[in-house]
Amino acid sequence: MKKTWVLLWAVLLLPLALTAKTTTIYHTSDVHGFFYPQHGQGGYAALEAVIKAGPASYMLLDSGDFANGTVETRNSKGLKAVQMMNRMSYDAATIGNHEFDFKGEGLAPLLSNAQFAVLAANFFESATGKYPPAVLPYKVFDENGVKVAVIGLANREPTNPSKLYTYSKPMTALKKALKELESKNPDVVIVLVHDSLQDEKHGTQSYVRDIGRKFGGRVHVVLGGHAHNIFQNEYVNGTLFVESGTALQNVSRITVETDDETGKFVSAKSELIPLVVAKTGEDADVKAYADSLREPGVDEVLGEAAETLSRQPQQDDRQDAPLNNWIADLIRNYSGAQIAVHNNGGTRVDMQKGPVTKRDLIEIHPFDNTITLVAVDGKFLKKFVKKSFAPNSLYSYSGLTITYEKNKKGKIKDIEILVNGQPVQNRRKYILATNTYIANGGSEGWMFKRIPAKDKQSAGAKTIRDLMEESLRKGTVSAPDTGRISQR
Repeated sequence: MKKTWVLLWAVLLLPLALTAKTTTIYHTSDVHGFFYPQHGQGGYAALEAVIKAGPASYMLLDSGDFANGTVETRNSKGLKAVQMMNRMSYDAATIGNHEFDFKGEGLAPLLSNAQFAVLAANFFESATGKYPPAVLPYKVFDENGVKVAVIGLANREPTNPSKLYTYSKPMTALKKALKELESKNPDVVIVLVHDSLQDEKHGTQSYVRDIGRKFGGRVHVVLGGHAHNIFQNEYVNGTLFVESGTALQNVSRITVETDDETGKFVSAKSELIPLVVAKTGEDADVKAYADSLREPGVDEVLGEAAETLSRQPQQDDRQDAPLNNWIADLIRNYSGAQIAVHNNGGTRVDMQKGPVTKRDLIEIHPFDNTITLVAVDGKFLKKFVKKSFAPNSLYSYSGLTITYEKNKKGKIKDIEILVNGQPVQNRRKYILATNTYIANGGSEGWMFKRIPAKDKQSAGAKTIRDLMEESLRKGTVSAPDTGRISQR
């Protein structure tokens, strides 16, 4: 009898299950021009293979920072990234901070060549106060009968600030866009944003979580980026938050269920799909197209790494990493400064054991940064180091060692700083060297904006990549010791 009742309930519930409609969305972010696999994982050909193995109807969305990060994107000023995204038939993307790597004047060609919707509800031309040509605040897509509204929110801290453009507050822009959209009765509302749910990397407090807190029930899915985090199935007030990492190592697949009769949103969930080529395979046509975009002359071997130099700390009680320390040492030796400061966010990938090419160096550090000498006092230095913990250090150092303790809540306390083995003195002047972008106050280097221009001078014309190349040509590179930033 019990079995009969179970079967009866299954029959009664079957019509309800059949009324659900599924919409599939693939999400990428912070691709940074990584068109090809790295050590067997990643690349657009693998992504296409995953997409082709899934439902025939889908959406492909990106949260920005597609324009620069590899030799292909750097040499084409981002145009090859747009061409690759066009070939992949992206539906929409928003604007990241690295879309400004080629300055404000470099953005317009990217926008005009995009065959996908560029969405940024908080982004305007300074001269007109209107959205730039080819930029929309939102777009409504008909995805197999489901009305999917996608709203974009651009990152407000461009790598090269431009007077050509201005921004409004993202939450204000989102509120306005939602009000306009809701008259169109979308079934699903997605926000594409180039900011992170948890942005420790940049030392900033993110507003992104507030999207769920304030607009839960009105915004169903938030697809973020910027900090290179991975988040799956994070919910705030019923809103799903997803982030997909960086360098196209993975793709997120979001499954949205809507009621087939009413069209109303029912649920959303996500899964991370690692783009391991041995498992996914590679689409032959996309691989051929990506290969056609390869830059010549960058696969020359410059030297060799005796071991893998990681950009991530290798011990729990240390916050410095071998690759970042190596770069900091190069900066200090070249500049002659007492201290070298290297922003960890500028190091994009590890240096792998074995032969190292020009392409590898560009992927490790894709920026053409030279070195600036900055005169600071000990008081500034102490404050700078303290502010750099977010709670993980945003910087690596040469000539400077830091020890610290943690309280019960995991916060950093009792920081001790030594310059070449001696305690920092508040009134003493120190010469530190860092890349020009940080010295001018870019991104996490905001404290350097307080230093007068007269206290800054160029250390020379060589870039950080020049210094790395010189070191490799001189002989095999080994990982320097860590322990420069350590817990007592």
